[in-house]
Amino acid sequence: MAEGYFKHAYGEYYDVHSAGTEPTTVNPYAVKVLGELGIDISDHHSKSLNEFEGQEFDQVITVCGGAKEACPFFPGAKNYMHHGFKDPARVNGTQEEKMRVFREVRDKIISWIDETFKKMS
Repeated sequence: MAEGYFKHAYGEYYDVHSAGTEPTTVNPYAVKVLGELGIDISDHHSKSLNEFEGQEFDQVITVCGGAKEACPFFPGAKNYMHHGFKDPARVNGTQEEKMRVFREVRDKIISWIDETFKKMS
């Protein structure tokens, strides 16, 4: 969700990539809740950190619980930043409960990205 919103809101200022320590398919609830805002991530796919080995980045951002510790060192990165968000995919419950949690996390991600990067763009 973070990559989708970041590209949507700040893609003209930043080259955004996303990868995970445990890549998997894009969660359909994430597709739905970003779709509610007119952001289509249905064509996104989960990438492995290995795909980015050896590349240089100005900023490396981790957003999931254990990602900060599991993320490899990127020698060319000028800055590292971490903001942990609850993993909504780990929530059990009804479809409505899952959608509620995905919306909550989506809104927190959006607020954090806007607060952090709006002033930089």
